[in-house]
Amino acid sequence: MDQQVINIIAERINLGEIGVIPTDTIYGIVCSAFNRDSVEKLYKIRKRNKNKPMIILIGSVDDLKLFNINNKIDNWPEKTSIVFDCNDFDYLHRGKKSLAFRLPHDKDLISILKISGPIVAPSANIEGKKPAENIAEAKKYFGDKVNFYIDKGNIKSKPSKIIYLNNGIIRE
Repeated sequence: MDQQVINIIAERINLGEIGVIPTDTIYGIVCSAFNRDSVEKLYKIRKRNKNKPMIILIGSVDDLKLFNINNKIDNWPEKTSIVFDCNDFDYLHRGKKSLAFRLPHDKDLISILKISGPIVAPSANIEGKKPAENIAEAKKYFGDKVNFYIDKGNIKSKPSKIIYLNNGIIRE
C-alpha cells in the first residue's frame, strides 16, 4: 500500500467514516475508537450486541496511555488481543470495565494507525455470520452503509487469540 492510500484511509477514519479494511488477521469493519457517534453507528451496521465491547487496534504500546492504561507489554504476541481493565470510555467497554487491544504486526496497518490513532475493528460480518473473506462478501453484509472498502483479495485466517491479563486465555 503506498503512503497516499494510507493517508487517505487514516483521514477518512479521522473524519468519522466507517470502512472495511484488511487487518493483521481478517477483514475488519473499522472506525475511530474516539468517535462515539461512529462507534454507535458501527454497532448498528454490524447488528452487534450492544453489551459486547469491540477489539481496538493500536499503533504502538504507548497508545494504551490514551485509554488511561499504564500496563506495558514489551513483546506483544502476534495476532493476539490483550484485555486490560479500563474504567473510562464506557461507550467502548459497554459496562464491562475492560477493553481488548491488539498491536498489529502489519506494516501498512501500523502506518494507518500512526495517523488515525486507535480504531475499533471487529470482524467484517453481521454478528453471528461468518467473517467476510473478501470485499464482495463484506459488501453483501454492509452495502452502502459503509463509507469505504479496501480490497486485499481473499483473506482466510482465524480471528486473534484473546488473553485477559488477569485470567488467562479467553479465545484461542
